[in-house]
Amino acid sequence: MEHFDAIIIGFGKGGKTLAASLAKAGKQVAMIEQSAEQYGGTCINIACIPTKSLAFQSEQQAKSGESKEDYYQEAIQEKDQLTSTLRENNFKMLDDQETVTVYTAKATFIDDKKIRLRSDSESLELTADNFFINTGSSPIIPPLDGIDDTENVYTSTTLQERHELPEKLVIIGGGYIGLEFASMYANFGSKVTVIDSSEEFLPNDDRDIADKVQKIFEEKGITLQLESRVKSVKNKDGGVAVTYQRGDTAKEITGSALLVATGRKPNTEGLGIENTSVQMDDKGAIITDDYLKTNADHIWALGDVNGGPQFTYISLDDFRIVRDQLFDDGSYSKKQRKNIPYSVFIEPVLSHVGLNEKTAKEEGINYRAASIPAAGVPYARIVKQTDGLLKALIDPDTDEILGCTLFCAGSHELINTVRIAMEAKLPYTRLKDNIFTHPSMSEALNNLFSSFD
Repeated sequence: MEHFDAIIIGFGKGGKTLAASLAKAGKQVAMIEQSAEQYGGTCINIACIPTKSLAFQSEQQAKSGESKEDYYQEAIQEKDQLTSTLRENNFKMLDDQETVTVYTAKATFIDDKKIRLRSDSESLELTADNFFINTGSSPIIPPLDGIDDTENVYTSTTLQERHELPEKLVIIGGGYIGLEFASMYANFGSKVTVIDSSEEFLPNDDRDIADKVQKIFEEKGITLQLESRVKSVKNKDGGVAVTYQRGDTAKEITGSALLVATGRKPNTEGLGIENTSVQMDDKGAIITDDYLKTNADHIWALGDVNGGPQFTYISLDDFRIVRDQLFDDGSYSKKQRKNIPYSVFIEPVLSHVGLNEKTAKEEGINYRAASIPAAGVPYARIVKQTDGLLKALIDPDTDEILGCTLFCAGSHELINTVRIAMEAKLPYTRLKDNIFTHPSMSEALNNLFSSFD
């Protein structure tokens, strides 16, 4: 039985960064990943990187001059090559470390201090002073009638493995993952229908933003079926048929493929958590304190598996919280983590940080709001992406920025500038009067925040 200073289960962003940091400090580290196809974690293999690669490629489809089928297959191949290169680089990043041992095996806790590894070729037990669980999350498959017996049913992971472009794609779920795939596949040339149970499109967003997004989706030919609940799926005519209920009416739609985008769940199944003193919530997420410690003092949980926001950069920030405890004063915690930005890679990209009007009203927060159309930004015209809306909220007493929603070209970059200003508690005038290069999308912040004067 081999002993390590640290055992990290899961090759995701937080885990692999922690492994490298511990190795630099001379610690003996075991990095455990159950699949050789997942070195580097979910982000680079099946989520952020490949989907954004496909999203970018989809936007070039009309310019390519190729048939949509040929272009789609080339985009899939390019995505596969990208992820393969990153996966190999991530493996070498740790395997080349003298004090890191990479195991490709399934890990199961025997007790608080010991795990068992199983692979096709071996079974062994390891112990450690500290354990770090970073196993991520996976798609939720709802218990729909017929779903287990129906072909051409995909998750956000498996749809990317399909080399044939679906002529008609049906998507269950109008959340951000579903909408990214809807936009992407519509650009590639699929006829897309999104079925969602919500009464409103993008129910957590302000109506002016949601209406803009919906208009663009409809212009792409995407059909949105709201207030609809899927009841069953089945094979039909070489594809799939989906039966859903809208009001008192049962309807059926057929497609070449079905994407189930109904959320993700923490990957704790098979970890043997029940053999430890670690506790989980009713959704299967590992319960931690603000410092990411479980109720076992030597076991931490990082990333999606702890039930926090499901973003790679949150997993990275989880690493910072743990690093601060191991190598610094231990003062940094989730309490300091505010104003988390996010981007939805539809076309154009939808990005947000802080409050929107809907949330501010619900929380009784006083605010001023201003917005400008994306078409008013010169660079948006240069790149021919004039659709969209830019919107911000400020505190009328302090002039600090309360929140910002950017639905425009390059918003995934711009939103980070806004967050820095928010974290620094700068008045909105600092962005209004900042010197930005021209022409650029950044100078849209001059225009947006000038709207408050």
